[in-house]
Amino acid sequence: MLTKMKGFGSLKSPIFVKTAGFAFVALAFFYLGKHWSDDTYQQLIFFSSNSNPNAKIPSISISPNYNKSFDIKSLINDTKEVETVADHTLPAIPPQPLLSPPPPPPPAVQRLGVVDENGVMRDEFEVGEYDPDVVENRNNETKAVEDDNGTVRVLKFETCPVSMREYIPCLDNEDAIKELKSTEKGERFERHCPEKDKGLNCLVPPPKGYKAPIPWPTSRDEVWYSNVPHAQLAEYKGGQNWITVDKDKFKFPGGGTQFIHGADQYLDQISQMIPEIAFGNHTRVALDVGCGVASFGAYLYSRNVLTMSVAPKDVHENQIQFALERGVPAMIAAFATRRLLYPSQAFDLIHCSRCRVNWTRDDGILLLEVNRLLRSGGYFAWAAQPVYKHEPLLEEQWEEMMNLTTRLCWNLVKKEGYIAIWQKPLNNTCYLSRELGTLPPLCDKKDDPDDVWYVDLKPCISRLPEDGSGANITDWPDRLNNPPARLQSLKLDAYVSRNDLFKAESKYWKEIIESYVRALRWNTYKLRNVMDMRAGYGGFAAALIGNQLDCWVMNVVPVSGPNTLPVIYDRGLIGVMHDWCEPFDTYPRTYDLLHAAGLFSIEQKRCNISSIMIEMDRILRPGGRAYIRDSVSVMDELEEIGKAIGWRVAVRDTAEGPHASYRVLTCDKNLPR
Repeated sequence: MLTKMKGFGSLKSPIFVKTAGFAFVALAFFYLGKHWSDDTYQQLIFFSSNSNPNAKIPSISISPNYNKSFDIKSLINDTKEVETVADHTLPAIPPQPLLSPPPPPPPAVQRLGVVDENGVMRDEFEVGEYDPDVVENRNNETKAVEDDNGTVRVLKFETCPVSMREYIPCLDNEDAIKELKSTEKGERFERHCPEKDKGLNCLVPPPKGYKAPIPWPTSRDEVWYSNVPHAQLAEYKGGQNWITVDKDKFKFPGGGTQFIHGADQYLDQISQMIPEIAFGNHTRVALDVGCGVASFGAYLYSRNVLTMSVAPKDVHENQIQFALERGVPAMIAAFATRRLLYPSQAFDLIHCSRCRVNWTRDDGILLLEVNRLLRSGGYFAWAAQPVYKHEPLLEEQWEEMMNLTTRLCWNLVKKEGYIAIWQKPLNNTCYLSRELGTLPPLCDKKDDPDDVWYVDLKPCISRLPEDGSGANITDWPDRLNNPPARLQSLKLDAYVSRNDLFKAESKYWKEIIESYVRALRWNTYKLRNVMDMRAGYGGFAAALIGNQLDCWVMNVVPVSGPNTLPVIYDRGLIGVMHDWCEPFDTYPRTYDLLHAAGLFSIEQKRCNISSIMIEMDRILRPGGRAYIRDSVSVMDELEEIGKAIGWRVAVRDTAEGPHASYRVLTCDKNLPR
């Protein structure tokens, strides 16, 4: 009995009590833990190694609680942060509930937008400085992946062969040129774009030794040899004061075929011949045909005249490339069989100095195109051998020219030395008073003289508007901000409110550019050649002038929208019609800044966005920038393509704040190694 009582008493010993209590607590925790896990974590995924050597991914088992709902917000707030486990094949240890301290405050976030939390523009917006010494190490290999939907995404575009470093897709299409039925009228120098599936899909490389371009105005007189390594033009035109080679640079003395004593002296002579031309006042926009290296336009710029310098990609192949490298407005264009891509009454002055164009062929169809482009009351200056040389063949050419210009109602206002200058009439009175049957006839009233995209030349005289619009513009600089009369002739839904739309766009871009100058320090950028890829009324270009940024803008009006080019030229700006589903007519590496506002959200319905951005990379100078202002719906795709191209990209808020439907994608193209 004593033995039994002794054994029973041992159950009350401290050791037994502790052991039983520990077991009870352990069971309680096991039950509570299982219950808490079942109720809280609804979707647990466990990874395990797969012994099958042919398997490409580990096997996955899913918790039976998958698809059950839970309050993720309370879960996050009621748990503490745990250190990440280095071995991701191990399951995460669930944090203990209720016992964790409150989480530490989040670190300060650097704001990337240009507004504060109240939506007010900030002056202290920080932008990373561009370092011109940063270079890009690009491997020549295209990388792509396929997502779950079967869509192939390019991670990195390959670099084109070195032979394509001057490649212009629509002008170097040898296969299409070989199939032309005739080339006697210059058809080979016009646009022949590759088919959609044969377009450019690689990145055009720069020449070896490419450097950051010499900034304007120094670039007017010299550029790096390594950036345009083609000495043929210097050799061919060495005796005509066009261009010379000096060590590691090309230098431009400012001469030309007919003004070997310098462009400034030549311009002074024109001003003395016709004082009413008034460079920089009455004459603001000019066209130089067969421009050479564009010294005529380069020196007119200092007189407040904006000159579009054009030439074909012919035997003097790189003349437009030299012009753009200098920082002079220029593009490739040929007087052949189609209308040039500029509107009617665009230019106050059209100039041809030994431009090698036969103006009288086909009863003057090429001079009829000049007539379409020339503003009513504008001037055509011709410097050529038939003007001053007395040889039978040249005298015959002069007589043909005089006969043709008389039938066009042009008035020869001055002939001096080797220059002859005609003036176009202000209205249709002279045309209507010609003898019946005089050729060329007036164009049909239904003909639109501003219709230019792939439109053939027409053997007729473009009618002038009966209301005199196009001739009644004000002088520079007032014309920049005055709504022109031709604003009312645009094919838009709005009519009464067009002036208001014009003023609203001007005000909008004025505020945007002021914010770019203030916040993004645009005034420190070395901008010269700028392109606005969807120009509207030209408000972006006008705002750059208003902020005294020393650059010029190629205002591109897409064919997918209204033709606003007449308004752009009436403001004293330059531009061109273009379809962004096709490449642009310029050499690679010719623009410092590309600006696109609302372009991609519209063109994505018609074009391949990747093709447009590859074309942007082709024409953008290394060290240049692209600013894309577009809707949130396309911004992710644009950012992804920009990274695949190799640009440094960043998505920023607009001035409207982080909840606006638009964003700005800033892209920097690095200098090559």
